[in-house]
Amino acid sequence: MAFEGLSSRLQEITRKIRGKARITESDLKEMLREVKLALLEADVNYKIVKDFIATIQEKALGQDVLKSLTPGQQVVKVVKDELVELLGGTESRINFTPNPPTVIMLVGLQGSGKTTTSGKLANLLRKQGKNPLLVACDVYRPAAIKQLQVVGKQLNIPVFANETSKDVVHIAKQAMSVAYSKLNDVVILDTAGRLHIDEELMQELKNVKAGIKPHEILLVVDAMTGQDAVNVAEKFNDALGIDGVVLTKLDGDTRGGSALSVKKVTGKPIKFAATGEKLSDIEVFHPDRMANRILGMGDILSVIEKAEESFDLEQAEKLEKQLRKSEFDLDDYLTQIRQIKKMGSFSSLLKMIPGMNQLKDVKIDDKEFVKIEAIICSMTKKEKRDTRLLNASRRQRIAKGSGTTVQDINKFIKSFEMTQKMMKKMKSNKGAMKRMMNGIDENALKNFKF
Repeated sequence: MAFEGLSSRLQEITRKIRGKARITESDLKEMLREVKLALLEADVNYKIVKDFIATIQEKALGQDVLKSLTPGQQVVKVVKDELVELLGGTESRINFTPNPPTVIMLVGLQGSGKTTTSGKLANLLRKQGKNPLLVACDVYRPAAIKQLQVVGKQLNIPVFANETSKDVVHIAKQAMSVAYSKLNDVVILDTAGRLHIDEELMQELKNVKAGIKPHEILLVVDAMTGQDAVNVAEKFNDALGIDGVVLTKLDGDTRGGSALSVKKVTGKPIKFAATGEKLSDIEVFHPDRMANRILGMGDILSVIEKAEESFDLEQAEKLEKQLRKSEFDLDDYLTQIRQIKKMGSFSSLLKMIPGMNQLKDVKIDDKEFVKIEAIICSMTKKEKRDTRLLNASRRQRIAKGSGTTVQDINKFIKSFEMTQKMMKKMKSNKGAMKRMMNGIDENALKNFKF
């Protein structure tokens, strides 16, 4: 997550103050000084930091927070509320026209990830029941059209391109005709970018805006560019009047201050966040959920939404029947791993669960699950159904076939057989799941490794 450094700093600060039974004004000033440094190190605009700290101080001192029964928790709540406000307050979605198609124009500098984001956005909107059309309006960058066509093919989403024309407005108008005839209710224009903002780029984008009249102009911003991202957003907004921002590379090792600054500087909301390299790694930006993640309070709602989107209901019902019959085998185990992988990386999911990111010694390497897949796929059907068949020679064969070691096989089988036993206990005891969840502690999680 782009806020990794800021998140760990703020969590440490709030953890210290949350547990205090009594907080003095000097305690509050010390905390605010640390918050200020954390935000500045995260590359948040200095004026925004100054206003943010002043607001927290005013609210913490003005509501008798320090005299309350839980002053530490009250101060943390004030910090969270202001962080939510800084990130935009409430979520902001696409405003779809009642008379389709809705035209969404993506703009931004070259390298910000517009083309990939076009595909991700189209994929997300299709999951919401829309029928999108991608339009290749970048006629300058070598292979830009081909890149969008490849993305469209991967997603099975149509792409309109005219490789013989350099007139972007003409291409966009042709695409609109196609959208009407093919009943596409969303048109996404992937426009050209430059390495820097220039008059030629802005004039072309203004021409497209005047000729097509898009319903939404979304600026794609690379979160890794830090404070430059805010400057870019400000200039694009002044020239075009953007409707919102899409933050890309939020999964990168970056300070993430741009996300905390862009709404305040431009007045335009962050509408979407791209959180990974997969074409499914994009989500509606929820200021409250992001604030929770930054402060280590988790984001269970996003985990649930990812699960609802990724899990196959038919397979889940089949698994339930097998569990009732105590027939949970390695094929079922593999199916569950693949279902969960659709939700994203295991490490990113853990960060959304309250309290988990405080367990700093817990390391889950997603590559280990690739090993598990290879091991299971190297087994015969009989071996998958009954692990008792796995004698020494069979384990050696599986190790060679999966590119692992016999020790890896032994560890995995031991872990799987423990899972089987746990499933049987859950089947026979309805209260087992509750006790199991209550029993999860830091030591158990530290041992969760392959």
